[in-house]
Amino acid sequence: SFYEDLLSHGVLKPMTSPVEGMVVKEGSCNYVAPQGISSVVKYYLKQSAGADVFYEQHVTHISLQDGKWEISRKMGPPEKFDIVILTMPVPQILQLQGDIVNIIHESQKQQLESASYSSRYALGLFYEAGTRIDVPWAAQYITDNPCIRFISIDNKKRNIESPETGPSVVVHTTVTFGSQHLDSDPAEVQQLILSHLESIMPSLPKPASIKCQKWRYSQVTKAVPNCLGQMILHTQPLLICGGDGFTRSNFDGCIDSAMSLAEAVKSHL
Repeated sequence: SFYEDLLSHGVLKPMTSPVEGMVVKEGSCNYVAPQGISSVVKYYLKQSAGADVFYEQHVTHISLQDGKWEISRKMGPPEKFDIVILTMPVPQILQLQGDIVNIIHESQKQQLESASYSSRYALGLFYEAGTRIDVPWAAQYITDNPCIRFISIDNKKRNIESPETGPSVVVHTTVTFGSQHLDSDPAEVQQLILSHLESIMPSLPKPASIKCQKWRYSQVTKAVPNCLGQMILHTQPLLICGGDGFTRSNFDGCIDSAMSLAEAVKSHL
């Protein structure tokens, strides 16, 4: 039903572009978000009947105060909430300060600590309108390079090529490269990726701009064990965590956790 809804509103479209080297699992179906994956999140926020959404709020402390959760953040005064749902990567839950440190039971802490993630870098190359990137594929998995694992001509992959919009190229590094260079100088990492990219695609034009993104928690390699999509850390008031760290790193995994979280929260209302 989630896919039908997103497809009927054009948020998702079936993937029709060729992806070289992709391992296709029998019975699976791949989709693209023509306006980017954030359009999926924006679509659901619109369905939320007027929820106020605030971005760039870096939570640092969670403490109990008068039967509510007091949330402290890097910028701005603390705020109180009746229910708190945490869906950040599991290691970041364990980095939170305040009463939450003592609220998480030792057995739950051990479960949370056993979750693991791969790390990698993503590099975006952005071009002026009218630039041609002449390759027969929309995306390609690379198997014989120590640095680069995946290259995508992103507008081609999303099937939104147009003369008014400049193309963009997205590069993902291998997991090994990501872990080896996790704390390296970002400028040096960017240059390393670009030099490997040039060896794979020597005729690639010079981009108008480049963005290098470190993805410390890229994909879940081992989910939190013995959890069905969520974990309740405290009941009154409710403090609950979920996300792909409790299932798996694909859209189905995110939906499974979201449904599980919603059911748990509803039963506490």
